[in-house]
Amino acid sequence: MKTRIHFLDNLRTFLIFLVVVLHSGLVYESVLTNNWIVIDPMQNSSIGLIRMYLDLFIMFIMFFISGYFIPFSVENRSTLRFLKSKFKRIMLPWIIAVFTLIPAYKAVFLYSRGLPQEEWFSYFHLFQRSGSDLSFFANSPIQGWLWFLPVLFLFQMLYYALKRSKLLSIKVSVKKAVVLVFAIGLLYSMAISSMGQTGWFNSPILHFQKERLLVYFMAFLLGSLCNKLKVFESDRKNKKYYIISNIILTVSISIYTVVALNLFFNMIDPSRNYFFISGMVDRIIYYISVILSMLSFLYVLIHVFRFNFKMANKLMIQLNKNSYQVYIIHMIVVGVIALLMINLALPAFVKFILLSTLTFAFSNGIVYVYRLLVKKS
Repeated sequence: MKTRIHFLDNLRTFLIFLVVVLHSGLVYESVLTNNWIVIDPMQNSSIGLIRMYLDLFIMFIMFFISGYFIPFSVENRSTLRFLKSKFKRIMLPWIIAVFTLIPAYKAVFLYSRGLPQEEWFSYFHLFQRSGSDLSFFANSPIQGWLWFLPVLFLFQMLYYALKRSKLLSIKVSVKKAVVLVFAIGLLYSMAISSMGQTGWFNSPILHFQKERLLVYFMAFLLGSLCNKLKVFESDRKNKKYYIISNIILTVSISIYTVVALNLFFNMIDPSRNYFFISGMVDRIIYYISVILSMLSFLYVLIHVFRFNFKMANKLMIQLNKNSYQVYIIHMIVVGVIALLMINLALPAFVKFILLSTLTFAFSNGIVYVYRLLVKKS
């Protein structure tokens, strides 16, 4: 049975590169000065717009792709075998990463700010310094970018439970599923917002953006449905849907930009308290534009990669093999390279491009060398 679909592998690798771009950009912004690994004195606020757009769709599509491949993992596997394989693939690397890379992150974080290193036990994500400012990373290290792994593991376990209980046997078309993703995602996001629970949930294992958790799980299930219905087996292009998706994307992302920036300015200056219509209506429009943008980006990028980047050459095969490990280690590489570049007299945007490119290249190089060493041993 064919379990590799090259265009999805290529798309996933492209998304990993965009993750690197997103995280590199935060070095040259001032929004996370309390907890980002390195903050360069050279700043460029326009980079924030790039990050804002990338944040809309990267993880949504990542969960979709993961969901597409999950049926292959479930097929003909016992519960114990499935659990063991996913724990080994997802949670074991996560355990190693949080107890090695998070301490490395804090070490770079303190060094880049000219602060002294601290007690050894304070470098782990289980630590919280009582009576201190917990928004400062050194006082409360969090797993940060590694959040994707335990959440993905949770989604895989939920999928397996739904599959075994026959709840996924309900017949539904892709069109209806997309409508459900939109409707359920909107209701869920608004409910979380109305309860004042927006933001990140943090615990020793799970760390996630509360208003997006169910949206991401719906994307995961949508991916598994596309596998079940074999939607990518046909080579027929649907130009009509592609054009419609681009139009929806253009409109929704324009609305998102205006509303999101207005809400952001309200957060910076609470006394401003300006809304285009009202607090509730603006928030509804915001989440509508977010979810429509997510779905439109998904369709457009799937279409582009499916019909234009569906072949695999030697370079892409290697990059695809590396992508999972690159995601895990890239943040430390970002920190080290940003630290080495911090005194360069270059414009922030030039540094941003250099940091993104060098991080992706060096991360792949590290993984490639590691693979060679493991293969020889």
